[in-house]
Amino acid sequence: MTAIKDSVVLVTGGNRGIGRALVAELYTRGAAKVYATARDPRTVTHPDAVPLALEITDPAAVEAAAARAGDVTILVNNAGASVNASLLSGPIEDVRREFETNFFGPLLVTRAFAPVIERNGGGHVLTAHSALSWLALAGSYSAAKAALWSQTNSLRLELLPRGITVTGLHMGYVDTDMTAAVTAPKADPADIARAALDGVEADAAEVLADDTSRWVKSRLSGDLADLYPQVKG
Repeated sequence: MTAIKDSVVLVTGGNRGIGRALVAELYTRGAAKVYATARDPRTVTHPDAVPLALEITDPAAVEAAAARAGDVTILVNNAGASVNASLLSGPIEDVRREFETNFFGPLLVTRAFAPVIERNGGGHVLTAHSALSWLALAGSYSAAKAALWSQTNSLRLELLPRGITVTGLHMGYVDTDMTAAVTAPKADPADIARAALDGVEADAAEVLADDTSRWVKSRLSGDLADLYPQVKG
């Protein structure tokens, strides 16, 4: 089982939304140190967090962060973007940007920190997906998050022999800046953070953090029309 108490954690996108809630909950659970990354580290507001500049799509910045935070035992891949470009008509640059941030960014960070965590005796990686990993309603966002889900499943197998366990986090809409324009019901980031870290401490392969993610996951083995009624002929 993964112990958060006395651990050293790095949270990407730790300055707002779910990331900020995760930083607070990590300290509540007794983490010894939490690096909270942001493009502008001055936006990190938790008084005990260690601000760290990081652009997850920049390989040099990722390597610099791994060199700076050489004591990490738990990595939280939280940073992401929501472009939601149409795969058919949206600018291809927007689709690429979505994948750079939501697929390649977490991969770069995990590749950089896996040796760090292994040197420190093993640990854990938590990666934030979405219920939209399984529901193709958001164009490039859904596609990138689906690819990230597959990435996490593959990395779980590769990292296990190195003493690193992996948890994938799924949730629907959460009350953050990213969903400010959404009028549907939204979860509290603090509730998502608690569910996510419960999963880390239990070494859960997956955390379905709300009713939305649980409902969508339950439909994956059914007929495609269960999720997409419009495809019924």
